[in-house]
Amino acid sequence: MPESMEFTDREDQIRQTAGGRIKVGMVSLGCSKNLVDSERMLFKLRKAGFELVTEPGLADVAVVNTCGFIKSAKEEAIETILELGELKKDGTLKKIIVTGCLVERYKEQIAEEFPEADAVIGIGSSKDIVDVLRSVLGGQRYINFAPKLDMELTGERLISTLPFFSYLKVAEGCSNCCTYCAIPKIRGKFRSVPIENVVKEARWLAENGVTELVVIAQDTSRYGEDIYKENKLPELLRQLCRIDGLKWIRTLYCYPERITDELLETIAAEEKLVKYLEIPIQHCNGGILKRMNRWGDAESLEALFAHIRSKIPGVILRTTLITGFPGETEEQFNELAEFIQRVRFDRLGCFAYSREEETAAYDFPGQIDEETAEHRAEIIMEQQLLVSQENNSRQLGTIHTAVVEGFDRYGEYWFGRTAMDAPDIDGKVFFSSERRLYIGEYVKIRITDTLDYDLIGEVIDDEA
Repeated sequence: MPESMEFTDREDQIRQTAGGRIKVGMVSLGCSKNLVDSERMLFKLRKAGFELVTEPGLADVAVVNTCGFIKSAKEEAIETILELGELKKDGTLKKIIVTGCLVERYKEQIAEEFPEADAVIGIGSSKDIVDVLRSVLGGQRYINFAPKLDMELTGERLISTLPFFSYLKVAEGCSNCCTYCAIPKIRGKFRSVPIENVVKEARWLAENGVTELVVIAQDTSRYGEDIYKENKLPELLRQLCRIDGLKWIRTLYCYPERITDELLETIAAEEKLVKYLEIPIQHCNGGILKRMNRWGDAESLEALFAHIRSKIPGVILRTTLITGFPGETEEQFNELAEFIQRVRFDRLGCFAYSREEETAAYDFPGQIDEETAEHRAEIIMEQQLLVSQENNSRQLGTIHTAVVEGFDRYGEYWFGRTAMDAPDIDGKVFFSSERRLYIGEYVKIRITDTLDYDLIGEVIDDEA
């Protein structure tokens, strides 16, 4: 621990009880963008001399970085805080710090309803996590909501994913104002990280063993428009491709109306850019999309995806959909189901509409009951499973590069991903090998079988 760290009497008492350095555990909930924020806090805590542990039950202090996007995420965050409160009651935990989107969204309400939280801080205060932790160790209850625009957009991080891949957040906030979404109110307006800062962070990640970057933002395809007055995503991607050590670069969260030929040509031309695009469309019916404040209709979207496939042969297309949006008729839902049968997305996620306070859609007429919305989402995913099985069957006998993620000692097989699958949200490939592999190794796989959304194969040569 650095000699410069000064303890209050109460903090010193906790340190002595802990038997040495104070242990801090992080619970990061929600999306990958939230995970990047957690990694920045973890780096600051480790640099300040605190010991980091992976389980809250082993910690003296737990930090919860919450999600507050939709109902299920809020429920998970609340349940996590309550569970940590029980650990604090029995003396396992000494202090609890709560931050993130749920706090930013409900502020004083969280501070009032969760007295077990020793600190409640907004996203603009997360940069001060070390001072916050020291304050609560000193016996103070710390409540602070710095302006959300004060949030750090870049900086050093502690990589918490598998060591060979990392998320690279290139912007914060959102200015799209979709009528169902509270993100602009929670996170603020869209603001890009300058290209030189993004490249510097990516280079640092590569120097620390990262070979796969996943480029993310609330709307990645809007990158640069706020600070450069023009779209700079293609230029950013080209600069990232010039970084030594990187092998795969993947882009998530591109909005359909901002898919340009320059972007498509860049993805097609650059070897390090995997031929994969995640384009959340939410629906295909023009009337529903208009009420969502989203772009397009079935005809324009279908034309867009055909164009993408013509520009990037073999591209993997992923999308997300919402069922049960206010006013969605049975006919409009059937149109969506028929649309995905025609387009045949390679990857797809579907979610039931969540009615959220402080969004325009909250007061829309024609609210649909949760059971109906959930049932419609299930139907879409049942359809997509059949599409996925058919798509996977065409992979039999083909050869792909895969990155090794681990070994299942019970099933005695290796597992990982091909370039067709993004971390955390897509499928896996399970494979055998005659030699011992290592995590982060890239190998050639021959596909021999399929399993719903996943593939089965065998290693056919040395490292790819």
